[in-house]
Amino acid sequence: MSDLDQALAILQNKARRAILERLVREPHYPLQLADQIGISQQAVMKHLRLLERANFVVKMRVASNKGGPPKNIYHVQQALSIRIDLGPDLFQCTQRILPAGGPLKLSNKLKGEVVGVAEAVSGRKKIGVGEGAHHLSTISEAIERLDRERDALISLHQQIKQRVSSTVDTDFESYEQRLMVHNILEAPSSKFNFKEFAKELQLGAEASERLMDEVRVRVVRQMAERTKQFIAAPQSIELPWWAALGIDPTENQ
Repeated sequence: MSDLDQALAILQNKARRAILERLVREPHYPLQLADQIGISQQAVMKHLRLLERANFVVKMRVASNKGGPPKNIYHVQQALSIRIDLGPDLFQCTQRILPAGGPLKLSNKLKGEVVGVAEAVSGRKKIGVGEGAHHLSTISEAIERLDRERDALISLHQQIKQRVSSTVDTDFESYEQRLMVHNILEAPSSKFNFKEFAKELQLGAEASERLMDEVRVRVVRQMAERTKQFIAAPQSIELPWWAALGIDPTENQ
């Protein structure tokens, strides 16, 4: 399986995208690809070797229809989804692996009318063109609905992030403080790896503790202002800010 950087490097090339577009429909010979795409067979072979090394495609030896020696034919192997969202206060680039299994297994992950589609085709090796077009149309409409909802969620995420960024700019003085908060906001439901963050900024133990304390004070102050309450406890007590930031203070001691 290719990692995200390798997948992006592969797909940035227009000719390779054109090759993959044709190979997902049916296996092709290099000469067929060269004729369809309009580049030399030598260039096609160069792209195919790169795609093969990255496990995007595999080749098979098949007998020639004209009675000559066997020839290589290529088909797509990988199944993945790459999502890129970019805008002010927004950058997400992720590679998602498509779930394995047949239609019946996939139906457990689906909702609505597409469940019926999965059940209708389960256990069948062949589907007629007319029926297949109907099922694919149903699935395409469901994907479009999900994409519209996802677009709205991404836009809402971006707008909230912009408003939070304004608060970060005014409430946190140093670049290190702001960078720490922005890193936390990138994945607020995940535990923040403060050790890696401090290592990236080349912060010593004393500077790390000071930065942690500065951010803690400001976050607790914001929480108090929002809830109209204040919190009093010894420094050793696990205050709510740890939970709010997803940080385990004992991990960095």
